[in-house]
Amino acid sequence: MPMLYLAQFVQPFISSSWATRFKIHAILLNKLMECAYKTIGSDQKLDSQRVLRNFFQKTWLFYVFSIALHIVANIIHVHFPRVLGQFTDSLKDGLLSVDGVIRFSWLLLAIGVGYAVIGGIAQYLVMYTGRYFEFMNRRRLFVHFTELSERFYSKNGVGKLLSYFMNDVTAVRESISMGVNQSAGASILLVSTIVMLLLTNVPVYLVAACMLPLLLIPVIVVVLGPIIRRRSLKVQESIGAMTERAEEQFGGIRVMKTFAIEPIMERRFAKTVDAIREGQLKLVRVSSLFQALIPFLGSASLIIAIAWGGFLTIRGDITLGSFVALTLYIRMLMNPLQQIGNVINVIQRARASLDRLNDLLGKRPDIKELTDAESIDFTNSGIELRHLDFYYEEEGQRDDSRPALKQLSFYIPAGRTLGIVGRTGSGKTTLMKLLLRTYDAPAGSIYFGDKDIRELTLESLRSNIAYVPQDGFLFSTTIRENIAFFNRDSELTLVQEAAKQAKVYDNIIEFPESFETRLGERGVTLSGGQRQRTSLARGLIKDAPILILDDSVSAVDAVTETEIINNIREIRKGKTTIIIAHRISALKHADDIIVLDEGAIVQRGTHKELLAQKGLYQTLHQIQEEGTRQNGTSN
Repeated sequence: MPMLYLAQFVQPFISSSWATRFKIHAILLNKLMECAYKTIGSDQKLDSQRVLRNFFQKTWLFYVFSIALHIVANIIHVHFPRVLGQFTDSLKDGLLSVDGVIRFSWLLLAIGVGYAVIGGIAQYLVMYTGRYFEFMNRRRLFVHFTELSERFYSKNGVGKLLSYFMNDVTAVRESISMGVNQSAGASILLVSTIVMLLLTNVPVYLVAACMLPLLLIPVIVVVLGPIIRRRSLKVQESIGAMTERAEEQFGGIRVMKTFAIEPIMERRFAKTVDAIREGQLKLVRVSSLFQALIPFLGSASLIIAIAWGGFLTIRGDITLGSFVALTLYIRMLMNPLQQIGNVINVIQRARASLDRLNDLLGKRPDIKELTDAESIDFTNSGIELRHLDFYYEEEGQRDDSRPALKQLSFYIPAGRTLGIVGRTGSGKTTLMKLLLRTYDAPAGSIYFGDKDIRELTLESLRSNIAYVPQDGFLFSTTIRENIAFFNRDSELTLVQEAAKQAKVYDNIIEFPESFETRLGERGVTLSGGQRQRTSLARGLIKDAPILILDDSVSAVDAVTETEIINNIREIRKGKTTIIIAHRISALKHADDIIVLDEGAIVQRGTHKELLAQKGLYQTLHQIQEEGTRQNGTSN
């Protein structure tokens, strides 16, 4: 199929007018790249060793065709000095007539136009293909990111990840588009020029002397190439750090202004910019030296050609036309040498980016699905924990002295409501992450029905659990799309009903565009309580067999909280619900309540049973009741 499209690509240059050629080529190139994209597969997992190999395996025909065009273009181009030399000899010998001048002029014009058109097509094809490399690999990088676990994101900021998308992929794309174009053109022109020099009347020893300085180029590449690569890697890492710091400071701009610490944040950001500047300056020193040395060697060759060639011309050993051709050929070598220097520079920088991409793509998700994983009926499946212990890892090492959860054992029958309360840092959210399997619990410690959580498919597990976190993250889209996030095709009536259940409906309809109101980044258009209730509506509309509320009503007042809890009790009858809260009023209706402290269950029972016991639950209840009475008195 690609070969057919390539044949169609050439045809317009033969049979079509210039007005329609580029329209046809745009369509054909899209077909070519769609063919390659389907062959590669948009959802194919990236392999760190196949970032480029997969792409070239599917697009090599485009590059072969482009290189073939480069060969033709440069073979045409290298005839320019020879024709000009013949023109010079004819002019010197008085053999030129008006017709001869016109003939030489048309011949030189044909050489220039042929080189420009054919070379331009070759460059266009490779540059277009390179853009598709960028397009495909950014999509596939995103797929890879979605497969990585929460542990990875806890150690890598958003800015750093954006740096892979923007800087590293672009650097590699430039090396396989501009790099291929310039290296192909320069190499072919270099070889063609040397061959044409040998075919002229210029003595071989003079050609060899002119080429002598160029033999130092490989030495320069070996010495300076690795230095450019290392310094480029440091620059890319610095850019990633700056992007991460910028994303963090823009996200916290309101806090910064509230505390009036703009000068401090400016100094902190300036440090990351200074690190980039220092790295860039070090890189520029080496790359500039590298790019200056190669043209200098070309100039040295030109000096030898002018000095020695001029001497031989005066002696009559070579003709004036041969001398002109020699100097033009040596001058013609300057451009490919400059391009080769640019290409080597770009490739060294791209290798640094490719190393970063390889390192990223070499990371594998901590959460792995078994090949024989299966789905179950979550509606009738209870949740059981058996002696669950869990430790967070720092730098790949488990800290056995600080368990996040210790020997947790309990059972939640299907259709029941469990409340979990405890001090900050007692392990409540960690437990929810294990139930969602964003972190892996030890084998045999968590069961849904009679199945270990590791034996379930991730898709079935997470699609059957509606999780509402405390922070209530919202996307920069409409309120309706945020609430209907699980199913964007949900009817508006369902979205409105979920908003009413979360007690945010009245706030939404006050906006001029109601549910079609577009939110700012992270939902800044809404207040903290409105964001939290919108997030709650997103969980309620999912109507999953299992609902987990992780302190999801902490930002609302007591009256609204009571109304929301009553709604949840009504709509969640017969369905499993887990409520985590600091305020006891949010979970006192639960069928069972467990109290966590330092990762362990210290109390368990109903609200009445726990109030009758001396312990943490009673203490928390007394503190909260006292606070409520004081607020009521002050009001």
